[in-house]
Amino acid sequence: MTLPEGLTPGIWTLDPSHSEVGFTVRHAGISKVRGRFTDVTAEAHVGDSLAHSSLNATVKTASFDSGDANRDAHVRGPEFFDVEKYPEMTFHATGIEGDGEDYTLTGDLTIRGVTKPVELEVEFTGIAVDPFGATRAGFSAEAEISRKEFGLTWNAVLETGGLLVSDKVKITVDAAMVKQAA
Repeated sequence: MTLPEGLTPGIWTLDPSHSEVGFTVRHAGISKVRGRFTDVTAEAHVGDSLAHSSLNATVKTASFDSGDANRDAHVRGPEFFDVEKYPEMTFHATGIEGDGEDYTLTGDLTIRGVTKPVELEVEFTGIAVDPFGATRAGFSAEAEISRKEFGLTWNAVLETGGLLVSDKVKITVDAAMVKQAA
């Protein structure tokens, strides 16, 4: 499988100041809570083809930020991420298919010590050279996971019979990767 146009072999690292790993989860069955992780690293080793390429990413769970200090403390605690015991989430790519702008990236996602396969729908958004001479590649990705599959089972029953936090979590990634000098 050929590389997207403009993507060249080498090591590419995530530019955290121009990237975001976020999530959306339904709350009380009527609204959505959004947030992000502010401490993320990723490195892609791009080979001569996509089949000879790899990607690994690490998210520091303590960097969880939903914009609400009380909720953030609860989610960082033992009922959710348990950041003291599980300080990182990781993603290790196992394959990629597609061409042009649209790809499916498969990999192993580990949360709270539980590893499950995940598929991300990826859009390659292009290549650019910035004013400082760095070559950048842009990607957007989305996946939906079941938080219960990763041991994130805390919940509360509502008076109406529903649950406070939905099982399904939408993960979104907007990534700027920078090619490293050889």
